[in-house]
Amino acid sequence: MQTQDHTARDHQVGRRLTALTIGMDHLERRLSRGHGVLDSEGLVPIYLGEHVVPAPQFDDWDTVHTELADLEREVLPYPNGARRAFLEDMLRSLKTAARLFEGEELSFKEKLEQLVGVPAAPISNDQLQAIQGDLDRLLTDAGYAHGTLAERTARWEAERYLPQDQLEQTFTALMATAQQRTDTMIYPTGDYHMNLNMVRGVPFTARCNFSVGQMDLNVDLNFTRSALKHLVAHEVFPGHSTQLLYTRDYAERGESTPDVLLCTANAVTGCIQEGIGDQGIHLIDWVDSTDDAIYMTLRRLRSSAATSGAWYQMGEGWPEDRVYDFLERTCFGQKVWIEGRIRFASYSFRGPFIASYWFGDEAVRTVRERITPEQRPAFIASLYGEMHSPRSLQMFQG
Repeated sequence: MQTQDHTARDHQVGRRLTALTIGMDHLERRLSRGHGVLDSEGLVPIYLGEHVVPAPQFDDWDTVHTELADLEREVLPYPNGARRAFLEDMLRSLKTAARLFEGEELSFKEKLEQLVGVPAAPISNDQLQAIQGDLDRLLTDAGYAHGTLAERTARWEAERYLPQDQLEQTFTALMATAQQRTDTMIYPTGDYHMNLNMVRGVPFTARCNFSVGQMDLNVDLNFTRSALKHLVAHEVFPGHSTQLLYTRDYAERGESTPDVLLCTANAVTGCIQEGIGDQGIHLIDWVDSTDDAIYMTLRRLRSSAATSGAWYQMGEGWPEDRVYDFLERTCFGQKVWIEGRIRFASYSFRGPFIASYWFGDEAVRTVRERITPEQRPAFIASLYGEMHSPRSLQMFQG
């Protein structure tokens, strides 16, 4: 059990960690002028805590390294457990980010292990084949029994694609249902909502544009209702927007340590952010049709294949046409999606975070599936109200 003194000290450590991270963000933006390894995105793409923890003014990276070393010493007396594991992982991630911002060249392996906090390896062929087997069974049960798995998947998707003029009304209806379920099962989101903003020529599938209240959707791709449903859960309720609302409110009230304000940081926290998004539809118990079950299995296959493809491309040096062929054969993605994954993997800083989707999803899923109904409230409070790395989340005991 934590003592009152330890709790107060942990809040102070959380405040210093938050100030350090947002200070690094401002320093990188100022020095790079939008042309560094993070372009204009910054280390913390969305930060709602300026009134809680203002950004300090760092003049150089030496000052950053001094503060990192000081915080590492602060963490040494922490007892073994989830909080210590997260702080160790986060500080290692920030040290790696600082090295990259200073211009140091690191291997893709080093970025995966030290920046993202995940294994530097492809997903095993056995695991990919197991997910393909799950998809095969679901499609067969749904009446898609003839042809190769790729052909059956393509036929199932093609028969369910939404016409573009139906996307907005479908999105609005799905968002209303997702918000009701989120308010009941996760957190009351109040009057927050998002509009759909259809875009083209972007490397992402969808994006939470929280500050302007819209979900950007790449309409160069086609979407089934189940795919759009997943994206609503990922980007809005109970995913990114919900996590931002939750962490802002809890930090303002002092019910969470201030570092929850770093939930969007391009660091080890990114895995759990994406894990909450990808598990969002499960967190509100919203898989309610065969189509949903098929799509979520297909999404899992594509996430694992994209993680492997990024490793083959950046870790093993495969040419892009070979990576394209691997993704097409393994997970049957649309041409625009495959090209976007290949482009994503090649980004100097953000590229390794392609693995955050798979490993974050797995981290949240494995804990969600092993907890009892009685443990669920504590799990939700920890998942949303505390910052985690994949390693620290696995330590959840309820």
